[in-house]
Amino acid sequence: MSWLLPRLLVMLASLGLAMLAGHFAGFWLGSSELGTAVGAAAGVTLVVVIDTVRGARLLRWMRSDLALGAPRDAGFWAEVAYRSERAVRERDKAIANEQRKLAEFLQAIEASPNGVVLLDDHDQVSWCNAIAADHLGLDARRDLHQPITNLVRKPAFVAYLQSREWREPLMLAEPSGLSALQLVMRGYGERQTLLITQDVTERQRSDAMRRDFVANVSHEIRTPLTVLAGFVETMASLPLTGVERTRVLALMQQQTVRMQTLVADLLTLAQLEGSPRPAIDRWVSLSGLLERAAADGRTLSAGRHTITVLPVPALELAGQESELFSSVVNLVGNAVRYTPDGGQISVSWQARPDGGGEVLVRDNGIGIAREHLGRLTERFYRVDGSRSRDTGGTGLGLAIVKHVMQRHGGTLEIDSEPGKGSSFRLGLPVGRLRATAAAATLADDATSRVG
Repeated sequence: MSWLLPRLLVMLASLGLAMLAGHFAGFWLGSSELGTAVGAAAGVTLVVVIDTVRGARLLRWMRSDLALGAPRDAGFWAEVAYRSERAVRERDKAIANEQRKLAEFLQAIEASPNGVVLLDDHDQVSWCNAIAADHLGLDARRDLHQPITNLVRKPAFVAYLQSREWREPLMLAEPSGLSALQLVMRGYGERQTLLITQDVTERQRSDAMRRDFVANVSHEIRTPLTVLAGFVETMASLPLTGVERTRVLALMQQQTVRMQTLVADLLTLAQLEGSPRPAIDRWVSLSGLLERAAADGRTLSAGRHTITVLPVPALELAGQESELFSSVVNLVGNAVRYTPDGGQISVSWQARPDGGGEVLVRDNGIGIAREHLGRLTERFYRVDGSRSRDTGGTGLGLAIVKHVMQRHGGTLEIDSEPGKGSSFRLGLPVGRLRATAAAATLADDATSRVG
């Protein structure tokens, strides 16, 4: 209130001066009382005019865009202008701060791995992030203020939205099974809705694979157990001759070996998935690795096939020896199982243009139809289940090979044609190859002699 006393003093002084001037003017005109009244009226009029002009300037500023400063008058109007300008600046500052917070909040939602859609009280799109636009097929700008039910026309979604009962999430899956969305809705504000979308395709696929895996394991173990139980019951309840008993025991041993192989392969897969990647400072001889795998293949073949190892360069491979050997011997074993008697199987090494290389296992067996090639590395996938069981396969060999190659930064490539055999390639990157110490010494000696 510092403006009040000066304003009163100025008004009184102006009025007093005007009355005094009117008194003297009235004295000359013969009526001092009339002059005093006229002077007082003139003084009041002057004060009102000045206040009116100052008030008009302030109103003109308040009606403008307020970008310029308020009028710099004195007294009462100066105080009003100052306080008005400060209130406007504080309001602008508060609005800017809220806008900044809103922008940061929307940026945070934009960075969310889930889709977010804000719906108003008429179920129109107020805002959505890019993930939600991709999930629901929206345009984040063009579809603003459009009813969501006009944009997402799935009957299940429309019924879920209109029910206003959102205790459980809604699943939207494509008939092809290539994608699946989980939608969650929550109300907020005055009949506004928060819609959250999440792509659960991989989760559902993993769950399906896990269920299939458990079912397959149960089936694979149940079969030999059923056979063993039947044989045990037969031996316990029937009088068998020595020959019959020997035959039954042989079959029981065969089923026992099958279960042991299956459990061993399952443990190998679990170990591969749960252990860190192999180090690159442990080196394995390439020629020794291939010769050992070929020897195991010859044992399995029992002379029914010709298995050859073509000459390989003096190289070493970096990685886990047991895993690399398991990969090669699995491929050789598959070639033996699916190649008729008298067939040819070769194991070789080929260099790649990028400096890497590949182990190549080739046979002239029955081959595989093209539609099966993409699924051969799935667990328990068999082109012919009955034949695989007859040959002693567990359906896990190629899954093991794929995991080993992934852990070593390599690849598994399969090429086959029915009736013409198959080729399996284990590709290894250049970082996991080196010449053996003897080969490196010979190369250095040759270089020094040429120099």
